[in-house]
Amino acid sequence: QVQLVESGGGLVQAGGSLRLSCAASGRYPMGWFRQAPGKEREFVAAISRSGGNTDYAGSVKGRFTISKDNAKNTVYLQMNSLKPADTAIYYCEAARRGAGYVTGTLRRESDYDYWGQGTQVTVSA
Repeated sequence: QVQLVESGGGLVQAGGSLRLSCAASGRYPMGWFRQAPGKEREFVAAISRSGGNTDYAGSVKGRFTISKDNAKNTVYLQMNSLKPADTAIYYCEAARRGAGYVTGTLRRESDYDYWGQGTQVTVSA
Protein backbone atom coordinates (compact mmCIF):
# COMPACT_ATOMS: atom_id res chain seq x y z
CA GLN A 1 0.00 0.00 0.00
CA VAL A 2 1.37 3.39 -1.02
CA GLN A 3 1.57 5.93 1.76
CA LEU A 4 1.55 9.67 1.13
CA VAL A 5 2.10 12.14 3.95
CA GLU A 6 1.59 15.84 3.25
CA SER A 7 2.83 18.74 5.33
CA GLY A 8 3.42 22.46 5.05
CA GLY A 9 -0.04 23.96 4.86
CA GLY A 10 -1.12 26.93 6.92
CA LEU A 11 -2.44 30.47 6.96
CA VAL A 12 -0.73 33.15 4.91
CA GLN A 13 -1.56 36.62 3.68
CA ALA A 14 -2.18 37.34 0.03
CA GLY A 15 1.11 37.71 -1.80
CA GLY A 16 2.88 35.36 0.58
CA SER A 17 4.44 31.95 0.02
CA LEU A 18 4.13 28.42 1.33
CA ARG A 19 5.87 25.17 0.49
CA LEU A 20 4.00 21.89 0.67
CA SER A 21 5.80 18.57 1.00
CA CYS A 22 4.61 15.06 0.28
CA ALA A 23 6.63 12.06 1.41
CA ALA A 24 5.84 8.91 -0.57
CA SER A 25 6.70 5.29 0.15
CA GLY A 26 8.11 4.87 -3.37
CA ARG A 27 8.79 6.61 -6.66
CA TYR A 28 5.75 7.44 -8.82
CA PRO A 29 4.33 9.95 -11.24
CA MET A 30 2.76 12.42 -8.82
CA GLY A 31 0.47 15.37 -8.71
CA TRP A 32 -1.07 18.00 -6.50
CA PHE A 33 -4.80 18.63 -6.52
CA ARG A 34 -6.90 21.00 -4.45
CA GLN A 35 -10.48 21.24 -3.31
CA ALA A 36 -12.15 24.41 -2.10
CA PRO A 37 -15.40 24.31 -0.09
CA GLY A 38 -18.36 23.53 -2.32
CA LYS A 39 -16.16 22.88 -5.35
CA GLU A 40 -14.82 19.83 -7.11
CA ARG A 41 -11.24 18.74 -6.69
CA GLU A 42 -9.08 20.33 -9.37
CA PHE A 43 -5.67 19.72 -10.87
CA VAL A 44 -2.85 21.98 -9.72
CA ALA A 45 0.46 20.47 -10.88
CA ALA A 46 2.06 17.19 -11.88
CA ILE A 47 5.55 15.79 -12.13
CA SER A 48 6.90 12.71 -13.87
CA ARG A 49 8.43 9.73 -12.11
CA SER A 50 11.88 10.96 -13.16
CA GLY A 51 11.15 14.49 -12.02
CA GLY A 52 12.23 15.83 -15.38
CA ASN A 53 8.82 16.83 -16.69
CA THR A 54 6.17 19.01 -15.10
CA ASP A 55 2.71 20.31 -15.91
CA TYR A 56 0.62 23.09 -14.35
CA ALA A 57 -2.92 24.34 -14.31
CA GLY A 58 -3.24 27.70 -16.00
CA SER A 59 -4.38 29.36 -12.78
CA VAL A 60 -1.09 28.60 -11.00
CA LYS A 61 1.44 28.63 -13.83
CA GLY A 62 4.21 31.09 -13.09
CA ARG A 63 3.37 31.18 -9.38
CA PHE A 64 3.68 27.54 -8.28
CA THR A 65 6.59 25.18 -8.81
CA ILE A 66 6.45 21.41 -8.40
CA SER A 67 9.70 19.57 -7.78
CA LYS A 68 10.91 16.21 -6.61
CA ASP A 69 13.74 14.80 -4.54
CA ASN A 70 13.95 11.20 -5.74
CA ALA A 71 16.51 10.29 -3.09
CA LYS A 72 13.89 11.10 -0.45
CA ASN A 73 10.81 10.10 -2.48
CA THR A 74 9.43 13.54 -1.66
CA VAL A 75 7.50 15.94 -3.86
CA TYR A 76 7.27 19.65 -3.14
CA LEU A 77 4.90 22.39 -4.21
CA GLN A 78 6.38 25.85 -3.83
CA MET A 79 3.54 28.36 -3.89
CA ASN A 80 4.36 32.04 -4.37
CA SER A 81 2.20 35.12 -4.88
CA LEU A 82 -0.66 33.37 -3.16
CA LYS A 83 -4.19 34.64 -3.66
CA PRO A 84 -7.37 34.13 -1.62
CA ALA A 85 -8.63 32.01 -4.55
CA ASP A 86 -5.85 29.51 -3.75
CA THR A 87 -7.53 28.69 -0.44
CA ALA A 88 -8.31 24.96 -0.42
CA ILE A 89 -7.31 21.60 0.93
CA TYR A 90 -4.33 20.41 -1.09
CA TYR A 91 -3.91 16.72 -1.82
CA CYS A 92 -0.82 14.89 -2.96
CA GLU A 93 -1.58 11.99 -5.31
CA ALA A 94 0.43 9.16 -6.82
CA ALA A 95 -0.21 7.04 -9.90
CA ARG A 96 0.51 3.35 -10.22
CA ARG A 97 2.32 2.91 -13.52
CA GLY A 98 4.79 0.44 -14.95
CA ALA A 99 8.50 0.97 -14.51
CA GLY A 100 8.75 2.23 -18.10
CA TYR A 101 6.47 5.20 -17.40
CA VAL A 102 9.28 7.59 -16.57
CA THR A 103 8.69 10.90 -18.32
CA GLY A 104 4.92 11.23 -18.49
CA THR A 105 2.80 13.58 -16.39
CA LEU A 106 -0.87 13.10 -15.52
CA ARG A 107 -3.48 15.78 -14.97
CA ARG A 108 -6.74 13.88 -14.60
CA GLU A 109 -7.62 12.79 -11.11
CA SER A 110 -8.89 9.50 -12.49
CA ASP A 111 -5.28 8.77 -13.52
CA TYR A 112 -4.21 8.61 -9.89
CA ASP A 113 -4.54 5.69 -7.53
CA TYR A 114 -3.41 6.98 -4.15
CA TRP A 115 -3.77 10.22 -2.24
CA GLY A 116 -2.81 11.67 1.10
CA GLN A 117 -4.94 13.07 3.88
CA GLY A 118 -4.71 16.63 2.57
CA THR A 119 -3.30 19.81 4.05
CA GLN A 120 -5.22 23.06 4.47
CA VAL A 121 -3.97 26.21 2.79
CA THR A 122 -5.74 29.42 3.72
CA VAL A 123 -4.86 32.73 2.08
CA SER A 124 -6.27 35.85 3.69
CA ALA A 125 -6.96 39.03 1.76
